[in-house]
Amino acid sequence: MVTSAAAVSQNRQLDTIDFQALKAKQQAAWSSGDYSVVGTTLQIVGEELCEALDLRSGQTVLDVAAGNGNATLAAARRWCDVTSTDYVPSLLARGRARAEAEGLTVIFRVADAEALPFADSSFDAVVSTFGVMFTPKQEKAAAELLRVCKSGGKIGLANWTPDGFIGQMFKTIGKHLPPPAGAKSPALWGTRARLLEMFGTAAATIRAEPRHFVFRYRSPEHFVELFKTYYGPMLKAFAALDVVRQQDLRNDLITLIRGMNKTDDGTMAVPSEYLEVVVTKR
Repeated sequence: MVTSAAAVSQNRQLDTIDFQALKAKQQAAWSSGDYSVVGTTLQIVGEELCEALDLRSGQTVLDVAAGNGNATLAAARRWCDVTSTDYVPSLLARGRARAEAEGLTVIFRVADAEALPFADSSFDAVVSTFGVMFTPKQEKAAAELLRVCKSGGKIGLANWTPDGFIGQMFKTIGKHLPPPAGAKSPALWGTRARLLEMFGTAAATIRAEPRHFVFRYRSPEHFVELFKTYYGPMLKAFAALDVVRQQDLRNDLITLIRGMNKTDDGTMAVPSEYLEVVVTKR
C-alpha cells in the first residue's frame, strides 16, 4: 500500500512538470558556452565504449545526443557507417569539423533523442556517451534507443553514476539551485536498477561495468573556471545566482574536487565513475 501511494504521488508530480519547457531550458543550457571544449577531453570513453560493443566494419551505428562526436569518431574509425545526432546544431558542426579533419565519412543530423527520426530496427548499434542520460523523459528516450536498434543489435551507453565525481558535482549544484520538482536525476542512468527498469523487458542481456574517467586539469580552480565558462549546465547555474551565492557554489565545488583529488602537486586528477553499458536487444 505504501509503495502504491508513493507511485501515485510520483505520477502526480510528473503530471505537473512542463516537459516541453524543461526540454527547451535544457537545450538552451547545452547550446550555451561551448561543450566541445569539455567534450573533446572525454574522447577515450567513446573509444572504450566502441571496443566494449565489439563494433565491426560496415555496421550501421547511430550516436544519440552525440555532442561534438566522441563516440561518432570512434565508430567511424572502425569503418562503421555512422549517423551522428544531437538537438544542438552547433555541437554537430563541431563533430562535422572533427570528422572532416580526419577524412571520416559521417552523416550528421539534428534530432531529438526522445523522438528519433528513423524507422524501427534501422541500426546495428546505438550509442550515447554522457548524452541521452540528460533527457527529461527517460523512459521515452530508452524506448527510442530500443526502437531504432535491430533485434540482436546492441545499445552502448556511458552514464555517470550518482556517487561518482560528476554525480556529486550535480548534487552540489542542486544544493544551490534545486532541479525542477519531480524531475528524475540523470544519474539514475548510472544505476543498474534503473537500466533494468528501462531496458529489462526488451533485452536479451544487460552488461553494466563500472569504469573511471580521470578529469585532469591544471588545478581545481582551473576546472571550475573552465566548466562555468564552457559547460552549459554549470554556466547557467552560476548565471542564475547572485555574486555571493556564486562564490558559495564555487567554494563548494573546490572543496568537492580537493576531497577527491589524487594529486599532491596542485594539479587536478579526479577519477569520475561511470557505467559502461551494453544492452543486447532481443
